[in-house]
Amino acid sequence: MRETLYATAGISLNDDRRELVYARLSRRLRALRMTAFSDYMALVNSPRGAEERVHFINALTTNLTAFFREPHQFDFLAGRLLPEIRHAADRPVRIWSAGCSTGEEPYSIAMVVQEVPAASPGLAVDILATDLDSSVVASARQGRYARERIAGLSVQRSRKWFRPVPGSGGGTVEVRPGLRKTVTFNQLNLMHDWPAQDPFDVIFCRNVVIYFDRPTRQRLFERFADSLGDGGHLFLGRSEAMHDPAGRFEAVDRAVYRKSG
Repeated sequence: MRETLYATAGISLNDDRRELVYARLSRRLRALRMTAFSDYMALVNSPRGAEERVHFINALTTNLTAFFREPHQFDFLAGRLLPEIRHAADRPVRIWSAGCSTGEEPYSIAMVVQEVPAASPGLAVDILATDLDSSVVASARQGRYARERIAGLSVQRSRKWFRPVPGSGGGTVEVRPGLRKTVTFNQLNLMHDWPAQDPFDVIFCRNVVIYFDRPTRQRLFERFADSLGDGGHLFLGRSEAMHDPAGRFEAVDRAVYRKSG
């Protein structure tokens, strides 16, 4: 199982994750009416197992997230980066949320873009949000959340960017259409080829690389550097360390790195 997950998604699991793997994959065995993990893995690795490989990856990836998680980074985005980029180039600002989970991060970015003074007038921003887990991408695209998920937002933000879902009794809210349409969601495996894109100005890849071993992290940071424009910025999670022996990034804030050169 570990070998398949590493080969497919680049994710390394330690021995202490054995119980988690057992619990999560047991559900798939029950759904398929299988009794042996060996039979299940034979299916996953077979030519006809493409669909089940998606379920396999979805079951073993963790999607812990929140709106405005690590808020100082959003303050840095609003207070420094967006105004600087706006004055530097008369073109859309391109931001990528790589590992968007259920959408809280890219929607937080979208709120900042709409609220920052540099957005008046006419700051054009393209936001791409991707995740390995196809099920969370579908959920993020829908933009619906239990009301308690937005409890940490100000009343002003909650009212401006969310509305109650009809028939939910107020227990479920959804991102307003005007904000939702500013984010493009796609499923993407960071270990596979990436579609050709114009350079990004900002990449958020937070609390993702902690699941990769050192060689995989190094390769990923090299690819991020290649995907950023000159002076572009990479945001990591505060518990994640940059592994950059080529010196392509320099630290500019807490877990925020600028592409060198």
